Amino acid sequence: MSDLELRCPDIGNFKDVAIIAVLVKPGDAVEPDTPLLTLETDKAAIDVPASQSGTITQVLVEVGGRASQGTPLVRITDRKSTRLNSSHANISY
Repeated sequence: MSDLELRCPDIGNFKDVAIIAVLVKPGDAVEPDTPLLTLETDKAAIDVPASQSGTITQVLVEVGGRASQGTPLVRITDRKSTRLNSSHANISY
């Protein structure tokens, strides 16, 4: 399987930001632009979207935590890889 580790984006002139909501859990299917979690700076709340379709395999942060640019947030398995692996699992020889 091909996992993508989504990292905290550049959030401007902030050392770190608060994680105020985690909107997904392992096993959730997501599409590009699906909000995954919400970060809060002193000035705004920012939703971090999925960059690809797939399935959430791991949430690496929790509400109340803090993240800075580059902090791993979630892992997403590429849906194509999941389909390919599951189709091979059902083949009998």
